Amino acid sequence: MEINVAKELAALRRLTPKDLRARYAEVFGEPTTTGNRTWLVRRIAWRVQMLAEGDLSERARARAAELARDADLRVIPPRDRAESAAPRTAAPETGFASDDRLPPPGSVITRAYKGATVHVKVLATGFEYDGRVFPSLSAVAKAVTGSHCNGFHFFKLNKAGVA
Repeated sequence: MEINVAKELAALRRLTPKDLRARYAEVFGEPTTTGNRTWLVRRIAWRVQMLAEGDLSERARARAAELARDADLRVIPPRDRAESAAPRTAAPETGFASDDRLPPPGSVITRAYKGATVHVKVLATGFEYDGRVFPSLSAVAKAVTGSHCNGFHFFKLNKAGVA
């Protein structure tokens, strides 16, 4: 019986995961417990194509085995758990990378929000708002609004060189 691979593949895309598991058991002769739709479709499609057009040639199988033997699967042994659990030293803090959208340290960014004026002082290592230091403008915007938003957008600093 001739298998129409294109029709089979089109039919696979319309099946539910439960039906795909049943089809997998039909073409492979053993059940599967996975519900991963993409994996099932690919595996069944491969098997249908293999049944319709034939398996790998002996020459291809021999070449694949040769490549597998020659492959250096792991050159460096895994590190010991005790060695990897050693404490790491922290890199020295260098401050922020310069961003053209930010005014220089010591400047104050002002924004009117819900009838109040928000004043944020730009520091060399963060932003000061309401007596607290924040690592980013987004963190300040979240403290002001109560929800996450882009700090540059909130303080209207989106364009480079505009402060």
